[in-house]
Amino acid sequence: MKKQLLFLATTVVAIGGVTSAALSGGSVSERRAKALAAYEPVGEAISCVTLSQVRSSKVIDDRTIDFKMSNGKVYRNTLPHSCPGLASEERFSHHTSLNQLCSVDTIRVLQSFGSGLHEGAGCGLGKFQPMQKVQLR
Repeated sequence: MKKQLLFLATTVVAIGGVTSAALSGGSVSERRAKALAAYEPVGEAISCVTLSQVRSSKVIDDRTIDFKMSNGKVYRNTLPHSCPGLASEERFSHHTSLNQLCSVDTIRVLQSFGSGLHEGAGCGLGKFQPMQKVQLR
């Protein structure tokens, strides 16, 4: 049951990202470049994040997802390979029996077909890099 609730929460967050992206100015590539530049790496990458601590996820492009945690931290996951359809759909699912999402796990792109969502391409995750907001100078 917990797995299904998290799946739904991730889906809702990603769908919300589509709406906000559509309403913001600039081209898709400009918005993605801004999103990538908004944070900079800090510290060592980790292998797993605790799912119950993930508050939202934001797909940046076909290889990059930012995970915002309940404590305010942001972890960026750069997938080892491009994930077809991830950037255009901006949503994904995952299946795990643990309360962790790890670099050995696979996500599935959620695609809209007809009246529902269907799992598409499966893509492996990379490590979770702690990020900090870039300070304007």
